[in-house]
Amino acid sequence: MSLRTPLLLAAAISLHVLLSGSGALRAEEAAAVDPVVVDPPTESVIHGALRYLAAQQQANGSWGAGGRRGDHPVAITGYTLLAFMAAGNLPEEGDYARQVNSGMQFLLDSIQPDGTYRGVNAGQYMYNHGIATIALAELYGQTRSPAMRPKLERAVKLIVSTQSDRGGNKGGWRYRPFPGDADISVTVMQVVALRAAKDGGLDVPQQTIDDAIDYVRRCKSGEAGGFSYQAGQGGAGFARTAAAVYSLQVCGQYNDPLVQAGSEYLFTKNQPGGQWWSYGCNYATPAQYMIGGATWKRWYGLMKDALLGTVRREGDQCHWEGEVGAVYCTATHATILAMPWHYIPLYQR
Repeated sequence: MSLRTPLLLAAAISLHVLLSGSGALRAEEAAAVDPVVVDPPTESVIHGALRYLAAQQQANGSWGAGGRRGDHPVAITGYTLLAFMAAGNLPEEGDYARQVNSGMQFLLDSIQPDGTYRGVNAGQYMYNHGIATIALAELYGQTRSPAMRPKLERAVKLIVSTQSDRGGNKGGWRYRPFPGDADISVTVMQVVALRAAKDGGLDVPQQTIDDAIDYVRRCKSGEAGGFSYQAGQGGAGFARTAAAVYSLQVCGQYNDPLVQAGSEYLFTKNQPGGQWWSYGCNYATPAQYMIGGATWKRWYGLMKDALLGTVRREGDQCHWEGEVGAVYCTATHATILAMPWHYIPLYQR
């Protein structure tokens, strides 16, 4: 098993506490109070998934979705790096240190002088930017590599500068890298990236966070606990509600009544295998994790049953299929299953 030692994990989370002031538990304390554990069958699947992901890495260090919706190497590399980190791998630690280092370098080399990532379709740009920046910010927070910081700062500044300042969209983000329209699916990626960057010691204006919170709250729909795709719209949904609840939590709004109501909505609307289910669970799971206790235990049980029941095994490798592609689904599902190991500081309060 290629996990880092509890001492190293405790040090990583303690550093997170000092930087964020969030009161996150030390690793051993988190493990002691967490009612959820990774059992042997689940651990076997996680490691099989990591073997599959390692085999899919390209020569330049990237990963691609390989699905019918396109390859998206910047975004998929971000998701895959998070999967490896969720199992305790860093650029110089773990069985997959080489893969993590190579993927990290691909993302860093893709950042241009203006803070954008090279080779991303402009029509969906900020979504890719958000997940790649999340991965790099988490890596920086745990490695403190001086070589990473200048490029990461550029990527973070671009997020801050592209926040909408217009009317009902104020505080949100949309797909193109300039202020304008906004929706919850793009906004969640940016606020999570800003939280990860702030935890790593980078400058993030509080006004940016406050405006983002206001935007997310305006996405509340008329349906009990649900959130809509854009502010002022109807039509609540599972994935958009998961994105909204997660956004509020990473912005520090853990006790907001909208969080609890949204959590209950997610239980009600959880339909494994439905459209955008994997996408929604990627937000819903850390949201329920941060609530903790019986809520987290119940949610993880649902996720484990669904994911272990649909995994595909080929030799010693495991993967999941989905409309975005097997690499994306495998990375997000492995991250979900590995969450009780407490390796990603971003998921701590």
